[in-house]
Amino acid sequence: MKKFIVLLLAVGLAASVQAQFNADKDPLVTKSLNNQSIRKVIARTSGGSITLTGVSEGEARLEVYVKPSGISFGSMSKSELQEKLADDYDLVISTANNQLEVTAKSKSSINWKRQLSISFKIYVPRNVSSDLSTSGGSIKLANLNGDQRFRTSGGSLQITDIRGNIDGKTSGGSINADKCTGGEISLATSGGSLKLNNLKGIIRASTSGGSIRGSNISGELKAHTSGGSVNLDGLSCSLETSTSGGSMNISVLNPGKYVSVSTSGGSVNMSMPGSKGMNLKVSGQSVRVNPLKNFNGTTDKRRINGTVNGGGIPVNVSGSGNVNVSLI
Repeated sequence: MKKFIVLLLAVGLAASVQAQFNADKDPLVTKSLNNQSIRKVIARTSGGSITLTGVSEGEARLEVYVKPSGISFGSMSKSELQEKLADDYDLVISTANNQLEVTAKSKSSINWKRQLSISFKIYVPRNVSSDLSTSGGSIKLANLNGDQRFRTSGGSLQITDIRGNIDGKTSGGSINADKCTGGEISLATSGGSLKLNNLKGIIRASTSGGSIRGSNISGELKAHTSGGSVNLDGLSCSLETSTSGGSMNISVLNPGKYVSVSTSGGSVNMSMPGSKGMNLKVSGQSVRVNPLKNFNGTTDKRRINGTVNGGGIPVNVSGSGNVNVSLI
């Protein structure tokens, strides 16, 4: 009888331990990266997200999260996930020449109803560059110094506190970039909105499926959308921005070498310093520049063309509706 009770307790304990595993919160695989002096990360997965975060040397590690993504699966235990991963996927983790490479791919074609989602959370020293790609999830980067390249066709991009060149693309989600400084920052999506805050550099941002919002940007900004509104403020940069599908609200604190603002699908409200010399061209269904001082040129209901304060920065503003420019 005692043996039977002990056996029941053992089975109950095993079941309890098994039940405690949470595939969303608990990594299936963990590898320490301490003392590896990682300087570059290459990561590839086709069924999950990738997170890359800069940390102190003693906290460097790789965590692999695995969960069922196909509709044929119910919940799976840790041991079942481990068996499925080993049988159907190649998970390769290598560290050599100051480089971490981690890849997850299926060994053969798998029915989508029985696929796994394999995600990486990678914690490395801050001075790291990367080359990341996934076709099935989001990508997040934070607290890094180095050039970053990343691609996803199935999720959003979130980039925070990056110093270095940035090249990110997604065809399936929004992009949120904050506190980034680089020589060149290139961000593109065909399926979501853009949020650009506290950026410095040569910035190229585009979307064909959403709005653009941004603030506190310096350097050079080219931001374009064919599917939404544009709202930008706190700009101290050269500016080229356009939309074919919405209105525009623009606030320029300190213009750079040029300013070009245009929409074929709405109105424009814009403000910029009136003390600057500029070559001003404004057009729309109804245009207004206020106050229009030290101006030399021509004006009518739909156009204003001339120089302000003797000329200088080319400023071109156009819209299909009302266009209002405040010189403050």
